[in-house]
Amino acid sequence: MVYDKQSGSGFGPHAGKEWKSAMSEQCNHDCGSCSAANCGSRTNPQSMLEAPNDLSSIKKVIGVVSGKGGVGKSLVTSMLAVLLNRRGHHTAILDADITGPSIPKAFGLKEKAVGNGMGILPCRTKTGIDVMSVNLLLEDESAPVIWRGPILAGTVKQFWTDVIWEDVDFMFVDMPPGTGDVPLTVFQSIPLDGIIVVTSPQELVSMIVAKAVNMAEMMNVPIIGLVENMSYAQCPDCGKKFSVFGESHVDQIAEKHGLKVLAKLPIDPDVAKNVDAGLAELVEASWLEDAADVVEKL
Repeated sequence: MVYDKQSGSGFGPHAGKEWKSAMSEQCNHDCGSCSAANCGSRTNPQSMLEAPNDLSSIKKVIGVVSGKGGVGKSLVTSMLAVLLNRRGHHTAILDADITGPSIPKAFGLKEKAVGNGMGILPCRTKTGIDVMSVNLLLEDESAPVIWRGPILAGTVKQFWTDVIWEDVDFMFVDMPPGTGDVPLTVFQSIPLDGIIVVTSPQELVSMIVAKAVNMAEMMNVPIIGLVENMSYAQCPDCGKKFSVFGESHVDQIAEKHGLKVLAKLPIDPDVAKNVDAGLAELVEASWLEDAADVVEKL
């Protein structure tokens, strides 16, 4: 490499042409992963959204996300589906947490999903909520799913493209925690009408929530609001509330990002007992009613 006094760079006078030529030879025609902003061969970015099954009809799709695991994302997903189902809407849940599926257990689903020449049929709960999860395809529901990222992402995509979702008013996508392959695939492949971010009171979570919020903003996905789970425990005798995991920070997080706090859920042993027993549809709790109102008005 020769230092060129005229251009003040470590390239010759024709460095620009040489660089473009080299880039042209190395081009893989994937403009989305290329940093060459001035490339003459650059094409406009193409939509990566996947079309659902030809027989599907889905009006609204809401993703339920979290920056970390164990904050109650699947509980919020289940309860929102149950609440809107009680209001007369046909709801569905796409369980995108392939390595940690919990939706079938929450609803007591034991049968396996079946398919025909037109696609895969989701399982239906006792009150009529359609569900698709990897555990509805495995012979042994306790068998671990030891797949790499691309296969996980491809499976989630197939739950959207190959499953026949009939007359669904509201679909909830229960996503795995974090900002990895599967959440990215959902954001890019499924036309989300918005996401709900689930968090917990710990101060550390504020940073993790920010990652999830920032990812949604980068992907141009609307954020419906925040739900704080395990916000407090309430004494059944005196009604006093105790901040078991410390004082809540969700209001500050919401204000920082210009978001709404949709709900603050308490620690309730009865709710946990019903969900663990597969009786999520029997849970009577009003904490998510306001969140359901917001979703219903989308």
